Amino acid sequence: MHLTGGDTACSGLLKVKKEETWATVCFSHIDFKTASVICNELKCGQAVDTLRGTHFGDRYELIWQEEFHCVGNETHLADCPRSRHHTNTCSHDATVVCSGYGGYRLANGNTTCSGRVELLHGGIWGTLCDYLWDLPAANILCQQLNCGIALLIPSGQSFGEGNGSVWNATFSCQKNGSLLRECPVRALGQDECPAGKEAHVVCSGCPGGRLVNGTTCSGIVEIRHGDTWGRLCHSHWNLQAANVLCHQLNCGYAKSIQMKDSFVDGNGPIWRDAFHCKGTESCLWDCVQVTLGNPTCSAKEIATVTCSGLVESLRLSGSESHCGGRVEISLHGVWSRVLDDNWDIRDAHVVCRQLQCGTAEKAYYLPKSERGTGPVGLRSVQCTGNETQLMLCNASHYQTVPTGVSEDVGVICSGSRQMRLVNGTNRCAGRVELYHHGSWGTICDDNWDLSDANVVCKQLRCGHAIEAFVSAHYGEGSGQIWLDDVNCSGAESDLWSCPSRAWGQHNCQHKEDAGVLCSDFLALRLVNGNDCAGRVEVFYNGTWGSVCSNHMSLLTAVTMCKHLGCGDGGEIATESQYSRGSGPTWLDHIECTEQHSSLWQCQSDPWDPQSCTNRAEETHITCTGRKEATSPAAFAECPNSTSCSDREKLRVMGGEDECSGRVEMWHQGSWGTICDDSWDMADANVVCRQLGCGSAVSALSEAAFGEGTGPIWLEKVHCKGTELSLWDCAAKPVFGKTCDHKEDAAVNCSGVTETTASPTRADRPRRPATGSTRLSVPVILCIVLGTLLCLVLAILAGQIQRARTQHRGSRLSYDPFSEAVYEEIDYNLMREKQGVTFLSDFYSESSKPKEQFYRADSDEENGPGATQGNVRKEASPLPENALEDGYDDVTEAPGPRDASLSEQNEQEIIGIPGESDRNKDSQTDWTHRNRTSEAERSSSPALEDTSYDDIEELGH
Repeated sequence: MHLTGGDTACSGLLKVKKEETWATVCFSHIDFKTASVICNELKCGQAVDTLRGTHFGDRYELIWQEEFHCVGNETHLADCPRSRHHTNTCSHDATVVCSGYGGYRLANGNTTCSGRVELLHGGIWGTLCDYLWDLPAANILCQQLNCGIALLIPSGQSFGEGNGSVWNATFSCQKNGSLLRECPVRALGQDECPAGKEAHVVCSGCPGGRLVNGTTCSGIVEIRHGDTWGRLCHSHWNLQAANVLCHQLNCGYAKSIQMKDSFVDGNGPIWRDAFHCKGTESCLWDCVQVTLGNPTCSAKEIATVTCSGLVESLRLSGSESHCGGRVEISLHGVWSRVLDDNWDIRDAHVVCRQLQCGTAEKAYYLPKSERGTGPVGLRSVQCTGNETQLMLCNASHYQTVPTGVSEDVGVICSGSRQMRLVNGTNRCAGRVELYHHGSWGTICDDNWDLSDANVVCKQLRCGHAIEAFVSAHYGEGSGQIWLDDVNCSGAESDLWSCPSRAWGQHNCQHKEDAGVLCSDFLALRLVNGNDCAGRVEVFYNGTWGSVCSNHMSLLTAVTMCKHLGCGDGGEIATESQYSRGSGPTWLDHIECTEQHSSLWQCQSDPWDPQSCTNRAEETHITCTGRKEATSPAAFAECPNSTSCSDREKLRVMGGEDECSGRVEMWHQGSWGTICDDSWDMADANVVCRQLGCGSAVSALSEAAFGEGTGPIWLEKVHCKGTELSLWDCAAKPVFGKTCDHKEDAAVNCSGVTETTASPTRADRPRRPATGSTRLSVPVILCIVLGTLLCLVLAILAGQIQRARTQHRGSRLSYDPFSEAVYEEIDYNLMREKQGVTFLSDFYSESSKPKEQFYRADSDEENGPGATQGNVRKEASPLPENALEDGYDDVTEAPGPRDASLSEQNEQEIIGIPGESDRNKDSQTDWTHRNRTSEAERSSSPALEDTSYDDIEELGH
């Protein structure tokens, strides 16, 4: 069927085709319910009206002989009941009017939110040819497609020509229209489209955020849950989240989050969502979102933001902080590079001041591999250091790169410092790590206590400290140890404001890394049943407690099951079948929607240890699924232990080996999958490298290794391919039913571990993929012949050795005393090595001051006499100086042929930087041992000659 003769393809006379013949339907043969089915089948939105068409008069047309009796929910008109009319006469034909076109999509773009605009009507997708296409229209379309805002309209054939079909139409839609089918379109026909009139757009891809009651780039913050927009609380809002929203809206950076009188109060609900952002995320929904238990606020305490706008706006890119990185400036709506051949700290101060990132700590030129591309906005910038904006400095303006151009410039501001907690399965517990001068590092646990931990928890918006951990409780970190001897009062706003040693100065090792557990650390479990059935308990404020079931929907129970990795279904037990609890009852009135993939995102009453009126209100659930069993060799402790690396929070399942399968990641206490939207080889390469499985052979989609269970944690993963961890890639959390498990992403890796893998990752060995180990007949033949050759050589070597033994026996008599003395000396040497190893471990754990342990040896202790005497000793518990002598003289003594090597090592030792009192322990220990061995090596010839001569004499 189709509609013909109307103003649009979704209105007109109804024609029905049967057996290759088109027939006209009488107006008396349809009703409004039938029209609804027709509009739905044609993908033309909703039925608006049925009209009496033209009078047939003397026209001769084939008339449809059946009357339709549709209920309204049928998928096709052919599914509706029909009754036959025996008359061939019809006074008027039927006209159906539908609300709009069948739909829009963006085709052939790099992402799902960019491309050529295509329009569906009449069952045919065609390129939209719109003579009036502009950025406002594109912006509305992006919002209607749940793709955020329009960033630009590319020119030319940026996204190809399509399949040849073209729909000439003018797109027009009201900004407040909630559904795309409500946007009317005036059709002009189906003709060829003049060059440059095809509708193209690049959307931000960040839905669900806007500013209202202000200007384009300032106002009251609103986010969307489902089809409902609501405001946020100022108490749950901060500058980092505001920066992300400004970037998402293409409005530069956040200048202020304070309420202005010009912002008119809005209406609608006030959401309790809190977004915990680093400031570098592309979308607000990429930040960690926690809603459960958050308090609400009044209409006078709502979140706002004033963004800088794009006019002469700045940004710092290519870093883990929005306050550090390559300098870029927006001129005429286009982000451009800043080049300079005399970039200094005064210029950097202006950039940091304009971005409200504190003071400049470093001004630098970017290495060639990190330089930008595209147009150049400024060159040869000369600032006094007091300007409020970079554009107020003296500079040259270039749109292209001139000959002999200087380099891209970068800035590190004091505001670039960040903090995170690692290996705690949740953002509010783990090893404390600081981002400083472009790299992450840890904190030493010397003097680490609850006052220090309180500052950490407060700074991360994680409540207060429950416990301050020492001795690498959450695993040993890597890289720098940034702070030592931290001594906070507890009132500081950030950790680096506390008294401590200078940055990078310490006397620690990573086995002393500090950690914290904060009160807002959350966990979920089921007790008194099994992993997927029992009484629901939530960990909060350091204590497990129950949750109440008042007004709890089945969807909330299903969300809990998904969160726990227990399948996609569940039910609430009507009785307390898993016994009653004894601890606090933390929460009540929990409300989850289909949009929520985690319990922490659901709305609820604020935290209260007495939320339930009585224990009969405690929640008991039974999930339909079971947690997927893992092989015993995989993750024996992690991720259930507290010391898990990124490597151990990633796995592949369902494949032939440990280097192929469905990609799963551990997040918020459960394993989940990744949606295959935008999944490509760059993403797969990062996964394979992180797994220790070499490079990617293929990036697979559509659940190539079977469908997973539990939550789907990520979609639209966008890795560059150079990241060390999947956690370093840009990605979007999954909300609602945008993905299901039939879209699980998978990888097939080469199985060959690359030597360039990060040395800081705790990668365990992987066996190669099965497919890569298939052997051909020639290869097998070579292996067999090689084995036989080795066997022959081994027999021959044995015969030669036996002949030599017999020949030596004929010349010398056997002397058992000689053999015994030789073995005794070798035994003593071995015993002393073992004793020294034991004592070395003992002293590394002792409580003596580190300065005492690392005291340098005296020259007298390394003389030839001491050396020779130590060869005869048995290893036994020794004082400190004997430990050093015993270790150095026995295990480090080289022969004369090592003299050149000793000289070379001495030169390298002298070249080691940082020999002051503030050296790292690892450097001090390494330097001490090498210098001690130099003293021994000066006496080693005497040792070697003496012992050698003694053995020879005993042997004769």
